[in-house]
Amino acid sequence: MKTFNTTAVCIPKKHYMVDLTERLLEIKKLVDEGKYFTINRARQYGKTTTITALRKYLDDEYIVISLDFQGISSEGFKTEQDFVQSFCRLVIRNQKLLADIPNDIRDELTKYADQKDPKAELSALFITLNKWCECSEKALVLIIDEVDSATNNQVFLDFLAQLRSGYISRDTDNITTFQSVILAGVTDVKHLKSKIRGEAGSKENSPWNIAADFTIDMSLSADGIKGMLDEYESDHHTGMDTEEMAELIRDYTNGYPFLVSRICELLDTEVGKKIEDIHARWTRDGIDEAVKMILAENNTLFQSLTGKLNNLPELKASLRSILIEGTKLTWNPDQRDIVLMQMYGFVRNYNNSVRIDNRIFETRLYNLFLSEEEMKSSVFFREGDLAKNIFVENGKLNVRLILEHFIQTYHQIYGPLEDRFKEKDGREQFLLYLKPIINGTGNYYIEAQTRDQKRTDIIIDYLGHQDIIELKIWHGERYNESGERQISEYLDYFGLDTGYMLSFNFNKNKKTGLKRVPVGDKLLYEATV
Repeated sequence: MKTFNTTAVCIPKKHYMVDLTERLLEIKKLVDEGKYFTINRARQYGKTTTITALRKYLDDEYIVISLDFQGISSEGFKTEQDFVQSFCRLVIRNQKLLADIPNDIRDELTKYADQKDPKAELSALFITLNKWCECSEKALVLIIDEVDSATNNQVFLDFLAQLRSGYISRDTDNITTFQSVILAGVTDVKHLKSKIRGEAGSKENSPWNIAADFTIDMSLSADGIKGMLDEYESDHHTGMDTEEMAELIRDYTNGYPFLVSRICELLDTEVGKKIEDIHARWTRDGIDEAVKMILAENNTLFQSLTGKLNNLPELKASLRSILIEGTKLTWNPDQRDIVLMQMYGFVRNYNNSVRIDNRIFETRLYNLFLSEEEMKSSVFFREGDLAKNIFVENGKLNVRLILEHFIQTYHQIYGPLEDRFKEKDGREQFLLYLKPIINGTGNYYIEAQTRDQKRTDIIIDYLGHQDIIELKIWHGERYNESGERQISEYLDYFGLDTGYMLSFNFNKNKKTGLKRVPVGDKLLYEATV
């Protein structure tokens, strides 16, 4: 029986996975056109799985030299000669290539791999590689995975320069070289900047500037996820609605491959310890349980993301500004922080604005930032934690009561609102109050389309029930009525008839507390601080 896989390469015969045929066809078009390019995506975004499938997909028409630079130690990048020796060892030890390497080429590569003094240089290696390209009946495609292990080495830039020279010479000097070269990793090699031979000799751009842009979407679509679930359903007969489940998983993950597979893997295994009935497990409730588990675990993906934030505090500050302060950033491919946040998988370009890539990342980041406030002994977190037992009635969250107690807590701590108050303060304090109440039982996320400095919609999933709370600063009666209509329309979208608003009001004559406001066929509870 197949399983879901979140470690290393997904193999169609062993694992449930999304059909990659359409993606492989698009990549093959680039290969057929003779393009050199980089597949640079965040960690655990399916790069190695795609490359493994691509090698098999190209086998009929091309000889594919597929290498993994993780197989070269740091010593192998110390000098040009050490790199040539390590590179040749990777090639001749590749069992899948044995039948495709001509004897004289194998002899030369073996000599470079074994000789100790003098060792071969890059120029000699590329003469041999070009000879192979010239005598081969099939064109050669070079694929290198995990190039990040090499990007801080001068020898790697020299290697790219040789590839660039061959790329140019095949048109200008009729030299036969690789049909296509594909580099895969997190780093966008095209924009590497070298720091070599002192300032006078430094180069502004990587030699990889001949590479074509790789714009193929590698996220998993709802249709693709449905196909994977259909296969699982034919084996296990859960009775799930595969289309609905695929849409829900896509909503949480934005198609991030690791997160998609991890939700399914947990539904298949760990969630069963809480929801034994397989028919009840493959539902929205099961997905919510799986998401809670993901948010609580210290998996390799989150370790990588946290490591980036610790090493790059400016990125952490930018992400905090987006989430906590509601800062809207226009997409700018020349802005370093935005480029890095995208490269590492934190954000994406959505209608020319910067948006956190998916709900799971967003909630994980909120939890990180709020935890930092908890460590400062936040009064709001403590008060929410102390009162949490009174807010659940018959398995449902009493949001009205939460708002009432939050208002009381706020006034006890701060008294009347002051003009220096910012919307981010209210958002952060309310989330700190809410977090211990739903922690371990429910999830929350911020609706990205409404996250700005005027309005924020918090969506709570608690034991299969959703509640929506709009947070905003009071901007007058007309604006408030507009907000009431907006949240009413939003409730329609979620199929709810009751919603909540929390307003921070500076008017001296305001009336604080909670009131019921009918809006059409909807009921709103409006809380005013």
